[in-house]
Amino acid sequence: MPNVRGTAKSVAYEDLKREILTLERQPGSALEESELCDRYGLSRTPLREVLQQLSGEGYVTLQLNRGARVSDMSHYTLRDFFLAAPLIYSAVLRLAVQNARPSQIEDLKSAQEAFRTALRTGDTTDRALTNDKFHRITGQMAGNSYLLASLDRLLIDHTRIAMTFFRPKSGAKDDRLALACQQHDEMIACIETGDEDRASELALEHWALSRDQIELFVMPDGLEAPLGAPLGVTAKQKSA
Repeated sequence: MPNVRGTAKSVAYEDLKREILTLERQPGSALEESELCDRYGLSRTPLREVLQQLSGEGYVTLQLNRGARVSDMSHYTLRDFFLAAPLIYSAVLRLAVQNARPSQIEDLKSAQEAFRTALRTGDTTDRALTNDKFHRITGQMAGNSYLLASLDRLLIDHTRIAMTFFRPKSGAKDDRLALACQQHDEMIACIETGDEDRASELALEHWALSRDQIELFVMPDGLEAPLGAPLGVTAKQKSA
C-alpha cells in the first residue's frame, strides 16, 4: 500500500519548488500553513517538515513567530549572486569534465533536448526549468558536495531571474537564446572529450551571455552597489 502521506509531502515539496522558481510565489511572500495543509491534505507537522527541507535548500526562510516566507532577493543578496556565479559555474564545469559518469552525460543530453524543445515552443516556464535542470546535472557531475550546495542555492535565484530572460520578446533576445543553446551543446562536447580548460572558459562565456540581460531586471536606475565586473573587465577599468 502506497504511503499516501509521504506522497502528499513529495507533491507539496515539488509543487512549492516549481512555484518559487517560476515566480508563481513571489520572493518574500508568505506561505500560509492553513492554505497549504488544505491544498495537500497534510497536517501541520508533515507540512512543516516540507518547509524545513525547503528552508535548508534555500527556497524558503523560516522566522520565529512569523512563519515561512519565500526566500527574498535583495540588492545585497543579488550583489553576492553576481560575484559568486562565474566562480561557481566555472569550477563546477571543470570538475564535471573530470568526474562525469556516462549515465550522467546521457542525462545531460536529455536535459539539453528538453531545453531545445522549450526554446522552440516559446514557453517561458519550460525554458527556465529545463535550463535549471541542465545546470543542476552539471553540479551532480562535479561530485563535490560543497560546490553542489553552492550551485543549487545559486540556481534558485538564477532561475527566478531567468523567467524574464527566457520570455520571448525580440529578435536580439532570440539570438542570445540560440547562442545559449549552442553553448550547452559545447559544454556537453567538452565533458565528453575531457577538455576542462575550455569547459571552464565556456562557463564564463555562458555567464557573460546572460549577465547583461539579468542586470536589466535586477538593477534599477541609480543603484550604486557594484554587481561585479563583466568578464574581462577589471575593477580598475570599471571605475575609469
